[in-house]
Amino acid sequence: MKTAGQGASSAKHQSSRPAGLPAGTVSWIEVDLESFRHNVHAFRQRIGQTSALAAVVKSNAYGHGVALCGPAALQAGASWLAVGGLAEALELRSIVGPTVPILTLNHVPAVDLEEAVAHDIRVTIYSDEAVAALARGAERTKRVARAHLKVETGTYRQGVDPAQVVALARQIAATPGLEFEGLSTHFADIEDTTDHRFAQRQRQIFDDTVAQLTAADVAPKLRHIACSAATILFPETHAEIARAGIGIYGLWPSRETLVSSRERGLPDFTLRPVMSWRCLIAQVKDVPVGGYVGYGRTWRATRPTRLAVLPVGYYEGYDRGISGRGHVLIGGNRAPLLGRICMNMSMVDVTDIPNAQAGDVATLLGRMGDEEVRVEDLAGWAGTIHYEIVARVHPSLPRIAVS
Repeated sequence: MKTAGQGASSAKHQSSRPAGLPAGTVSWIEVDLESFRHNVHAFRQRIGQTSALAAVVKSNAYGHGVALCGPAALQAGASWLAVGGLAEALELRSIVGPTVPILTLNHVPAVDLEEAVAHDIRVTIYSDEAVAALARGAERTKRVARAHLKVETGTYRQGVDPAQVVALARQIAATPGLEFEGLSTHFADIEDTTDHRFAQRQRQIFDDTVAQLTAADVAPKLRHIACSAATILFPETHAEIARAGIGIYGLWPSRETLVSSRERGLPDFTLRPVMSWRCLIAQVKDVPVGGYVGYGRTWRATRPTRLAVLPVGYYEGYDRGISGRGHVLIGGNRAPLLGRICMNMSMVDVTDIPNAQAGDVATLLGRMGDEEVRVEDLAGWAGTIHYEIVARVHPSLPRIAVS
């Protein structure tokens, strides 16, 4: 590991923000689309030719930028795109055009279901009210409303009790203009453990529900149960569609998933991180011995200290829990955080990085020179999961494609 001060002048790093960013940009996200396409292709290869790949691009593509990642996922082999709610679906429809299958995974209010039908958005439903609203939408728009039911198998979030699925499916099938297209569920505990017995029980409930639907002559055309971890570990979950989320952004769902994959002999399944987060140094200043830095006076200088002020804080998504624990990269060297992260500012120690100056680029996440700050590092410092680190980067920060 290179310590601060070693090779600062020779490290390969940016010295200014990239061209073409909007005026006033002081922080931005870089999205490595080559790595993203590699990850999508890896999942496409993993599921084979009998299943479709649905790239999950909800929550602004897990913070990476749906305008970049949606089209790139399709280019790399995904044939479906999955989002959270209807607002995301409509935005995505404007990006990828009228023919790409788009599925909402979260709640769509009944009052908005006609809009979903009008734009050929598949919706996940679980109530009589939603069926009736879809029927009205189909009649008014003269289009087919494609419904997906989510069966409750043990996560106890949104979904239909297995005992009620057949009745609801029959209601859909008997309603003009409606199509019972898909059945799904979601695993509760497939990432956090190498003991997958609970996940196997969930899959059994799902399979039993499919059998009941088939016996009632209302079998779904499409089944989808696999998340990233299941797609990697369990080919028997791939069904007609496999949904890949966190993995396509180059992040293993968990350490346990990585361990399990190695135990199952999948050493060639590799994922490449996609997101980097950079900002400009706003100011460099001196702090005398005894000087305090930041709110609450939580850090006090015990030597003459040179600090850099970064124009990024918890509003932008840089977690306050990282305060006093993490570091950024400047000139290819590690600069420790000083004091508390503020709403829009953070302070780092550049005493041992003599060339650091205002206008230089600092890396909050990603690689600079020979050093790297990983998403997992930020999650560890903040006491959270890597999903949250990337998803909470503020949407206002520009996303730019790099390769």
